Parts: sequence; C-alpha cells; structure tokens
Amino acid sequence: MNDNCGRNIRYLRLSVTDLCNLRCAYCMPAEGVEKLSHGEILSVEEIGEIVAAAAECGIEKVRITGGEPLVRRGIMEICRLCASTRGIKEVVLTTNGVRLAEWAGQLREAGVSRVNISLDTLKAGKYKEITRLGSIDDVFRGMDAAKAAGFEKLKLNAVLIGGFNDDEIPDFVALTRDEDIEVRFIELMPIGECAGWDKSRFIASDAVLKAVPELEPAGASGVARLYKVRGHKGSVGLISPISSHFCSVCDRIRVTADGRLKPCLHSAEEIKLKGLHGEELKAAVEAAIKSKPKGHRLNQAASESARSMFRIGG
Repeated sequence: MNDNCGRNIRYLRLSVTDLCNLRCAYCMPAEGVEKLSHGEILSVEEIGEIVAAAAECGIEKVRITGGEPLVRRGIMEICRLCASTRGIKEVVLTTNGVRLAEWAGQLREAGVSRVNISLDTLKAGKYKEITRLGSIDDVFRGMDAAKAAGFEKLKLNAVLIGGFNDDEIPDFVALTRDEDIEVRFIELMPIGECAGWDKSRFIASDAVLKAVPELEPAGASGVARLYKVRGHKGSVGLISPISSHFCSVCDRIRVTADGRLKPCLHSAEEIKLKGLHGEELKAAVEAAIKSKPKGHRLNQAASESARSMFRIGG
C-alpha cells in the first residue's frame, strides 16, 4: 500500500516487549524501567491479528524487536505466527545476542530467516560499560550458534558514539574480511536517554569512510548504503538518519509492545490498535499508513517522539 507521499509501505517493525536484559546507556536508565502490566502488553493472539491486518494492507516483511525480544514469553510462538501469516514473505529478528546461543536453533525452526545482532564495541570492558550488565562472551557465543543454526549473512548493528567506539571502526570493518557478514554503523539519534548528550557524541556515518578509506561503494541494502573493502567477503553498511536521512524511501511502520502504531519513529503521532479487531483494525492500519509524515527534523532538533527507543522497538 502506498502512503500519501507515494512510498510503498511493506515493512513492519514489531516490538514484542519493552523489557531488556541489558541497560545500554543511550537507551535505558541504569536503574531499569517500570514494566508494563500484563494487560497492557499485546497478547500473542493480538499480535497475530495485527500482523494479519498489516499483511492485508501490503506489509510483506516483519522485524521482531524489543526491548530484547528473546526475553518475551512465547517468543517462538510469535515467530511461528508471523512466519505463517498469509502475505508475509520474510520474518527477521533483532537481538542483543545475549540469549541467542540458547534460542538460535529454535528461531530457525520457527521461520525466522535472518537475525541482526546489536554490538557497539568489540572490547569486553567497554561492552560492560555501555550495557551496564552484559558479557560480550555471551554475544560471541550467540553469533557462533546463529551460524551453526544456518543463519546466513549475519548483520551486526553498531551505534556510532563519538569518544566511545569511533576508534574501533577499523576493527569492526576487519570482521568482514573472512566472513560474509554485514557490519552496519548507525548514527546515534537524539532520542530518549541520549537526547541531551554532548554534540560530540553524535558523529556522522561518513566517519567510517574516513577511518577506512579503502572502502568502496557497493550499492544499497534497504536504508543502508553499502561499501566493501576489495577482497573482503562481507560488507559495511552506513545508516544515516541524521546526516543523510532516508525519509523519502522509508517503507516502514512500527507497532509498540502495548499496541500503538507509529507511522514514523520520530513523530509523536501514535494510533491505538490494541482492542481493535477485524475491519476496524485493518482500517486503523490503513489510516496510519496514509498518515505517515513526509520526514523528520533530526538534523535540526531532537526527536519529537514521546517515547524512548526501548518503548518503541529498536
């Protein structure tokens, strides 16, 4: 289905929980968050209804997110439900990787075709610093388990943070030398916990090209500009929501864990889906797609979203 700007909206990012087993500094407060009540969170059945309605409106790809989706009770049932929904051609999942070693095989069996792993540093001490709770060894084990389960071309998502991990750019790129993985550098966005951080923390993704000048353009993958080092098996993706925003080609909508549809990540607009059924639900999804704004103003101001990322879905 096309929105009012002529964009074909085919991609749903579905948050299944606002909870996480990490406390990444740019995303969540150190003390954690007050959890939503059981009744506020979408049930498995409600998720199924929403995905089916979205598919009727032209959605073909579902990305399951959180919080951390692998802490959600019933996550495998949710994955199977999404994968079996008529019209859905691809189900993918974004995870911090901490529990991936435990679940990788079951995710594959449930119909998940690909996993993205969030990893902002390759150094154990810095990983503990940024996540406050995690062990990087768990993530590495999760990566190995994903490969063993048959997940091809893993994607690693690294949020670029000035003064924290920009010195590791060459190390991340080196991961693409011998393996067919895509390392994706994502610009830090002024939303939630980091909205008031010093401007030096927010660096443009072109810093990657300066740090590794041998990177050569290699097309695009969704919203990522792709690059490769000649001879490397894998690739590097640059996602630039601030310095070179991709609003004109954005093909996604988002549903939060408490059942609100956000036509744009950085807009305050939300459409309540929880409690709707049948034609009323489908009509709400259609209206949300039509109301998708032309773009955001992140290059001028902080996000207008009333929620932090963990309340929206990564």
